[in-house]
Amino acid sequence: MRLRSLLFAPAVRPDLISKLGRPGADGVVIDCEDATPAHLKADGRANARTLGGELAASGVSVFVRVNGVGTSWFDDDIAHAIPEGARGIVVPMVERPTQLGHLAAALEQAGRRDLDVVAGLETASGVADARSLLSHPVVTAGYFGAEDFIADMGGVRTRSNNEVLHARSEVALAGRLASVPVLDQVVVEFRDAERFTHEAAEARALGYAGKLCIHPGQVALAHAAFTPTPEEAAAARALIAQYEAAERDGSGVIVVEGRMIDGPLVVQARRVVASAGADGAPEAGG
Repeated sequence: MRLRSLLFAPAVRPDLISKLGRPGADGVVIDCEDATPAHLKADGRANARTLGGELAASGVSVFVRVNGVGTSWFDDDIAHAIPEGARGIVVPMVERPTQLGHLAAALEQAGRRDLDVVAGLETASGVADARSLLSHPVVTAGYFGAEDFIADMGGVRTRSNNEVLHARSEVALAGRLASVPVLDQVVVEFRDAERFTHEAAEARALGYAGKLCIHPGQVALAHAAFTPTPEEAAAARALIAQYEAAERDGSGVIVVEGRMIDGPLVVQARRVVASAGADGAPEAGG
């Protein structure tokens, strides 16, 4: 599953939903949860189903963020908000395997087990149990939500991200062990391209596959951050070729430009090459 970017729009904003496909995000999300007030949930579902269906029919990869499992809105979201042709759903505030079991049963009953499920890990419990949650059979991807996590912790968000480094790392590690891609936190300062680019670079270094986006301008930044450049891909291919030549000569270690190159660095290089397709787009992996 390639998910360098997931672009969100409120389900109660038809004007924004209609524009979701334009930035070229790998996936778009019609948000029936946080961005849809309680008294407008029914309107949001109707928009998600109708306008989301139109987007899906035009070739856009459409997700719907439903309300959390166990909320009074969840069952109606599954029954009435998901359009024909949708790629998947985004499920917030996942904390327990029993929630995912309930979700799997609801999708089965609705005849929608074909949907990808992106699980949100955004509470202390969710992060603490990230490996078991992301390993659940119904889950195909995950994301870390910093704002809700810090609210749950009673902490303070800072520009340094030091307060969420451990949690971000735990979710990235859990995604790797579960073999599912994970996406990094939102940058709420949506006009701050420098911050987004910096955070995306951090996330890629930690092993994230992509980033959540709340503004169209963030999509291109996400793709740039999570796509190996032609120079990176070329350097990786050259390193692999030199290493394989050294192996044929009976040496498992070589020196390239003053760096000792052995097995782990070659694994990294092969990941870069594997993630760079014909258009440079990566295939996200856990």
